Amino acid sequence: MGMVLVTFLLSAMAVIYSKYYSRLIFIETQQQEKALAQYDVEWGQMQVELAMLLGHNHLETVARDQLKLIMPLREKTIYIEP
Repeated sequence: MGMVLVTFLLSAMAVIYSKYYSRLIFIETQQQEKALAQYDVEWGQMQVELAMLLGHNHLETVARDQLKLIMPLREKTIYIEP
């Protein structure tokens, strides 16, 4: 009878430990999913920003205002045949 009781107690302790461990894993999974969702939001914001920065108007504005570049005159443009 004593051996059955020891086996029962060890089995109960194993069940308690596995439940506890699975809850810890669940909590960690939830935290990682929350972080992933935040990264998805940041990725979307960066994609919008990148699209804006790569827009033709933005590049032309930066070239003209910050770099002081001007569009060359048509008669000074040289076209090279491939």
